[in-house]
Amino acid sequence: MNIKIALGFFILFTFSLNFSSTAQSIIKPKKGFSPQIGTTISMMEDLKKRVTNSVRRLSPEDLDFLLDENANRVGALILHLAATEKYYQVYTFEGRGFNKEEKAKWEMALNLGDLAREKIVDHRIDYYLDIWDEVRKETLRLLKTKDDKWFKSKVKDKKANMNNHWAWYHVMEHQANHMGQIRMIIKRID
Repeated sequence: MNIKIALGFFILFTFSLNFSSTAQSIIKPKKGFSPQIGTTISMMEDLKKRVTNSVRRLSPEDLDFLLDENANRVGALILHLAATEKYYQVYTFEGRGFNKEEKAKWEMALNLGDLAREKIVDHRIDYYLDIWDEVRKETLRLLKTKDDKWFKSKVKDKKANMNNHWAWYHVMEHQANHMGQIRMIIKRID
């Protein structure tokens, strides 16, 4: 076989591998859930996986890096994603905000700021990811109990002008926004 033919087969083989892996990136409902909820979960899980892949090898020092005095640390941002998701659990499933105990546990990570910059430090990546994994596990458990009719319905808060679908879309959107912020911070770590 001459080199041009061998090179042609190599290029064709490489292209087919790339095409087949791209073809697997399909948004479709996650099994066990209603169609709209399952589709949203599929996207949320993809974003969580991408955030996790971006941070999984960071050291505690990397997780605590501050871009400037007003920035957030990567570790705090991961905890913020978990806190936001936890907030929307109680908001959409129970129609309320955080109670006193939940505020004590989640409010600093939810709001970030000076106190979070001071207190959310000195942890390994597993600490943050394990918390987020537990919150996600509960999200999936709760969403499995609902259907698309619930997803379309307004949240229980009478003052809110959103439905449950928009609330969980916002959680997903939040992940995407902070994924970009996290990746920018990572690029700036020396």
